[in-house]
Amino acid sequence: MTKVKICGLTEADIARDAAMAGADAIGLVFYDKSPRNVDVHRAQEIIEALPPFVNRVGLFVNASPIFVDEVLCEVPLDTLQFHGDEGVLDCTQYQMPFIKSLRVKPETNVVQVAEQFSSASAILLDSYNPSTYGGTGEAFDWSLACVDISLPIILAGGLNEENVSMAIKQVNPYAVDASSGVESAPGVKDIDKIIAFIRNTIS
Repeated sequence: MTKVKICGLTEADIARDAAMAGADAIGLVFYDKSPRNVDVHRAQEIIEALPPFVNRVGLFVNASPIFVDEVLCEVPLDTLQFHGDEGVLDCTQYQMPFIKSLRVKPETNVVQVAEQFSSASAILLDSYNPSTYGGTGEAFDWSLACVDISLPIILAGGLNEENVSMAIKQVNPYAVDASSGVESAPGVKDIDKIIAFIRNTIS
Protein backbone atom coordinates (compact mmCIF):
# COMPACT_ATOMS: atom_id res chain seq x y z
CA MET A 1 0.00 0.00 0.00
CA THR A 2 1.29 3.45 -0.94
CA LYS A 3 2.25 5.60 2.03
CA VAL A 4 0.92 9.15 2.32
CA LYS A 5 2.68 12.28 3.53
CA ILE A 6 0.81 15.54 3.94
CA CYS A 7 3.29 18.39 3.95
CA GLY A 8 3.16 22.02 4.99
CA LEU A 9 0.70 21.74 7.83
CA THR A 10 0.28 24.86 9.95
CA GLU A 11 -2.66 24.00 12.24
CA ALA A 12 -2.65 21.38 14.98
CA ASP A 13 -6.26 20.30 14.54
CA ILE A 14 -5.89 19.80 10.79
CA ALA A 15 -2.68 17.82 11.34
CA ARG A 16 -4.42 15.55 13.82
CA ASP A 17 -7.41 15.08 11.52
CA ALA A 18 -5.08 14.25 8.63
CA ALA A 19 -3.31 11.63 10.72
CA MET A 20 -6.59 10.17 11.89
CA ALA A 21 -7.71 9.98 8.26
CA GLY A 22 -4.71 7.81 7.47
CA ALA A 23 -1.73 10.04 6.73
CA ASP A 24 1.47 8.14 7.52
CA ALA A 25 3.66 11.25 7.80
CA ILE A 26 3.18 14.94 8.54
CA GLY A 27 5.54 17.52 7.08
CA LEU A 28 6.47 20.75 8.87
CA VAL A 29 8.13 23.45 6.79
CA PHE A 30 10.95 25.42 8.41
CA TYR A 31 11.57 27.81 5.52
CA ASP A 32 10.61 31.44 5.97
CA LYS A 33 9.98 32.06 2.27
CA SER A 34 7.17 29.51 2.22
CA PRO A 35 3.53 30.36 3.02
CA ARG A 36 3.58 27.08 4.98
CA ASN A 37 6.45 28.11 7.25
CA VAL A 38 6.04 27.33 10.95
CA ASP A 39 8.05 28.51 13.91
CA VAL A 40 9.21 26.25 16.72
CA HIS A 41 6.23 27.04 18.94
CA ARG A 42 3.68 26.21 16.25
CA ALA A 43 5.59 23.05 15.32
CA GLN A 44 5.48 21.90 18.93
CA GLU A 45 1.71 22.43 19.05
CA ILE A 46 1.20 20.43 15.87
CA ILE A 47 3.36 17.52 17.00
CA GLU A 48 1.70 17.38 20.42
CA ALA A 49 -1.67 16.99 18.68
CA LEU A 50 -0.61 13.97 16.61
CA PRO A 51 -1.62 10.40 17.46
CA PRO A 52 1.16 7.79 17.80
CA PHE A 53 2.94 6.09 14.89
CA VAL A 54 2.88 9.16 12.61
CA ASN A 55 6.26 10.12 11.19
CA ARG A 56 7.14 13.73 11.96
CA VAL A 57 9.13 15.23 9.11
CA GLY A 58 10.93 18.57 9.23
CA LEU A 59 11.54 20.23 5.86
CA PHE A 60 14.53 22.54 5.40
CA VAL A 61 15.78 24.48 2.37
CA ASN A 62 19.49 25.32 2.32
CA ALA A 63 19.33 25.93 6.06
CA SER A 64 22.36 26.61 8.21
CA PRO A 65 23.39 23.79 10.56
CA ILE A 66 22.89 26.18 13.47
CA PHE A 67 19.25 26.70 12.50
CA VAL A 68 18.59 22.98 12.01
CA ASP A 69 20.19 22.21 15.38
CA GLU A 70 18.06 24.87 17.07
CA VAL A 71 14.90 23.30 15.65
CA LEU A 72 16.01 19.80 16.63
CA CYS A 73 16.62 20.93 20.21
CA GLU A 74 13.01 22.08 20.52
CA VAL A 75 10.98 19.94 18.11
CA PRO A 76 10.92 16.11 18.28
CA LEU A 77 11.30 15.22 14.61
CA ASP A 78 11.67 11.69 13.27
CA THR A 79 12.96 12.49 9.79
CA LEU A 80 14.65 15.44 8.10
CA GLN A 81 13.76 16.48 4.56
CA PHE A 82 16.26 18.53 2.62
CA HIS A 83 14.49 20.36 -0.18
CA GLY A 84 17.23 22.64 -1.45
CA ASP A 85 20.67 22.22 -2.97
CA GLU A 86 22.21 20.39 -0.01
CA GLY A 87 25.09 17.98 -0.55
CA VAL A 88 25.55 14.61 1.08
CA LEU A 89 27.52 15.99 4.03
CA ASP A 90 24.89 18.64 4.65
CA CYS A 91 22.29 15.90 5.00
CA THR A 92 24.21 13.32 7.00
CA GLN A 93 25.79 15.54 9.68
CA TYR A 94 22.75 15.30 11.99
CA GLN A 95 22.91 11.51 12.30
CA MET A 96 19.18 11.24 11.56
CA PRO A 97 17.07 9.58 8.89
CA PHE A 98 16.67 11.97 5.99
CA ILE A 99 14.84 12.38 2.70
CA LYS A 100 16.59 14.15 -0.18
CA SER A 101 14.32 16.05 -2.51
CA LEU A 102 15.09 16.38 -6.17
CA ARG A 103 13.44 18.87 -8.50
CA VAL A 104 13.13 16.89 -11.68
CA LYS A 105 13.91 18.21 -15.16
CA PRO A 106 14.04 16.13 -18.38
CA GLU A 107 17.83 16.00 -18.16
CA THR A 108 17.90 15.00 -14.47
CA ASN A 109 19.74 11.75 -13.82
CA VAL A 110 17.66 10.34 -10.97
CA VAL A 111 19.70 7.14 -10.82
CA GLN A 112 22.94 9.07 -10.38
CA VAL A 113 21.48 11.26 -7.64
CA ALA A 114 20.10 8.22 -5.84
CA GLU A 115 23.56 6.64 -5.89
CA GLN A 116 25.11 9.85 -4.58
CA PHE A 117 22.59 10.00 -1.71
CA SER A 118 22.58 6.27 -1.00
CA SER A 119 22.51 6.96 2.76
CA ALA A 120 19.10 8.64 2.45
CA SER A 121 15.93 6.96 3.66
CA ALA A 122 14.23 7.93 0.40
CA ILE A 123 14.43 10.20 -2.62
CA LEU A 124 11.55 12.64 -3.12
CA LEU A 125 10.89 13.61 -6.73
CA ASP A 126 9.26 17.02 -7.13
CA SER A 127 8.51 19.43 -9.95
CA TYR A 128 11.24 21.83 -11.04
CA ASN A 129 10.51 25.52 -10.81
CA PRO A 130 13.42 27.98 -11.11
CA SER A 131 11.90 30.45 -8.66
CA THR A 132 10.73 28.25 -5.80
CA TYR A 133 11.53 25.12 -3.84
CA GLY A 134 8.42 22.92 -3.82
CA GLY A 135 4.78 23.73 -3.16
CA THR A 136 4.34 24.82 -6.78
CA GLY A 137 1.12 22.94 -7.47
CA GLU A 138 2.70 21.82 -10.73
CA ALA A 139 3.05 18.18 -11.81
CA PHE A 140 6.02 16.96 -13.83
CA ASP A 141 6.36 14.23 -16.43
CA TRP A 142 5.85 11.13 -14.29
CA SER A 143 7.71 8.96 -16.77
CA LEU A 144 10.88 10.62 -15.42
CA ALA A 145 10.09 9.03 -12.04
CA CYS A 146 9.86 5.51 -13.46
CA VAL A 147 13.43 4.55 -12.63
CA ASP A 148 15.05 1.49 -11.12
CA ILE A 149 16.83 2.59 -7.95
CA SER A 150 17.41 0.96 -4.59
CA LEU A 151 15.98 3.85 -2.55
CA PRO A 152 12.24 4.25 -1.95
CA ILE A 153 10.69 6.90 -4.20
CA ILE A 154 8.35 9.53 -2.79
CA LEU A 155 6.37 11.19 -5.57
CA ALA A 156 5.43 14.85 -5.14
CA GLY A 157 4.61 17.83 -7.31
CA GLY A 158 1.07 18.92 -8.06
CA LEU A 159 -0.59 15.82 -6.65
CA ASN A 160 -4.24 16.13 -5.68
CA GLU A 161 -7.32 13.98 -5.20
CA GLU A 162 -7.99 13.93 -8.96
CA ASN A 163 -4.61 12.74 -10.24
CA VAL A 164 -3.03 10.78 -7.38
CA SER A 165 -4.57 7.45 -8.36
CA MET A 166 -3.24 7.77 -11.90
CA ALA A 167 0.19 8.83 -10.61
CA ILE A 168 0.40 5.77 -8.38
CA LYS A 169 -0.58 3.46 -11.23
CA GLN A 170 2.10 4.94 -13.49
CA VAL A 171 5.00 5.29 -11.06
CA ASN A 172 4.20 2.80 -8.27
CA PRO A 173 6.05 4.94 -5.69
CA TYR A 174 6.71 3.97 -2.11
CA ALA A 175 4.82 7.11 -1.01
CA VAL A 176 3.06 10.18 -2.32
CA ASP A 177 3.41 13.67 -0.89
CA ALA A 178 0.74 16.37 -1.14
CA SER A 179 0.91 20.01 -0.13
CA SER A 180 -0.69 22.68 -2.33
CA GLY A 181 -2.99 20.07 -3.89
CA VAL A 182 -4.88 19.68 -0.60
CA GLU A 183 -5.27 23.38 0.16
CA SER A 184 -8.08 25.90 -0.19
CA ALA A 185 -5.51 28.73 -0.34
CA PRO A 186 -1.70 28.87 -0.14
CA GLY A 187 -0.76 27.50 3.27
CA VAL A 188 -4.36 26.70 4.25
CA LYS A 189 -5.03 22.96 4.33
CA ASP A 190 -8.50 21.64 3.53
CA ILE A 191 -9.35 18.53 5.55
CA ASP A 192 -11.97 17.40 3.01
CA LYS A 193 -9.36 17.51 0.25
CA ILE A 194 -6.91 15.64 2.47
CA ILE A 195 -9.46 12.90 3.19
CA ALA A 196 -10.31 12.58 -0.50
CA PHE A 197 -6.61 12.47 -1.42
CA ILE A 198 -5.91 9.69 1.07
CA ARG A 199 -8.99 7.76 -0.06
CA ASN A 200 -7.85 7.93 -3.68
CA THR A 201 -4.41 6.54 -2.88
CA ILE A 202 -6.04 3.21 -2.05
CA SER A 203 -8.76 3.14 -4.73
